Amino acid sequence: MDTFDALWTALLDVGRHPGTGGYRRFAWNDADMTLREWFRGEAGRRGMAVEEDRNGNLWAWWLPPGWSGDPRDAFVTGSHLDSVPDGGAFDGPLGVVSAFAAVDLVRARGIVPTRPAGIAAFSDEEGARFGVACIGSQLSTGALAPERALRLRDADGITLAEALHARGRDPRHLGPDPDLTRRVGVYVELHVEQGRALDLIDRPVAVASSIWPHGRWLFTYTGEANHAGATRLIDRRDPMLTFASTVHTAREAAALHEAVATFGKVRVLPNGTNAIASEVAAWLDARAADEPTLSALVDRITAEARRQAEIDGIDLDVETESVTPIVEFPADTRDRLCTALAHLGDIPVQPTAAGHDAGILSEKLPTAMLFVRNPTGISHSPREFAEIADCHRGAQALADVMEEWIG
Repeated sequence: MDTFDALWTALLDVGRHPGTGGYRRFAWNDADMTLREWFRGEAGRRGMAVEEDRNGNLWAWWLPPGWSGDPRDAFVTGSHLDSVPDGGAFDGPLGVVSAFAAVDLVRARGIVPTRPAGIAAFSDEEGARFGVACIGSQLSTGALAPERALRLRDADGITLAEALHARGRDPRHLGPDPDLTRRVGVYVELHVEQGRALDLIDRPVAVASSIWPHGRWLFTYTGEANHAGATRLIDRRDPMLTFASTVHTAREAAALHEAVATFGKVRVLPNGTNAIASEVAAWLDARAADEPTLSALVDRITAEARRQAEIDGIDLDVETESVTPIVEFPADTRDRLCTALAHLGDIPVQPTAAGHDAGILSEKLPTAMLFVRNPTGISHSPREFAEIADCHRGAQALADVMEEWIG
């Protein structure tokens, strides 16, 4: 597939750190702006009208001959273009590249669309810069209030409002998209598998059944700064000690509940080698197969953290930053994907523990997902990988699904 390969190659160096080999494509940074221009260029080359909506999401439209007015009841596919810190090449961009490749494949088959087709690139899906995932799709669906979004700050203290203004956007425009449900009839997102279930059964493509419920919680431990050498152990109020205990608790509780729990982001004050910390702020990411299990998991971690904090003389505050309930993709939409791909044999249908814009949009729209095999099972890392042959199969599968909806 020459089209896919050319599209993919064009993105490989954008936002890639020369030292780590990982990507640093954060919302509204230089790499993000370059990717936005790439999206506009590829849409323009295909004669697709491009727009950026009030929340920074990009849309490209392929309209039926003679269509007048805005798109309605469209088949939309796509994903996102941003990354986690030092992320991999495939998470997000694979879905956008495959969407453009699918349009080319469907056109090459001589299909004349009877309904609009769209490609979307949602803004700030990973939440790497401002700490909240899926900002673009959450704003569009009303799941995230614009007032809260605009107050979000990055590590340098820059608010989202300031970042938007610096890139020529009007922050006052943020908010729910009143045209979303009218224009989009179904959203199908292709994504690299984040795990290796497909590798274990030797299948290149799968359909998603659901997304595990998940959330983020901020644990703030407050102790007392002091000298690392001169302060006796018995006199210390070291929040790092309590935090370390919570990390172990999270791992044990996750195993007990057959779930996952991760402390992957930590901020330490004053962050000096020879100083006992005065404060540790740590973000917990927890996910489980169902909502009662997730709630029980977080309750157990929190209760044990509070118990240990009392023993250690540490003040602890726990704040819920976000909780996303389980997403069950509609059976009729999922079955329609499987029917369109029946010529490939028995298509695996599997859940995922990773969050996606498709999950956010599911509150308002019929949504579905396709996964492309990841033989390493590694994601959110420079080692994230998919064979190009499997990427081609994914793009072809997406084209089959697109043809089913618009042909």
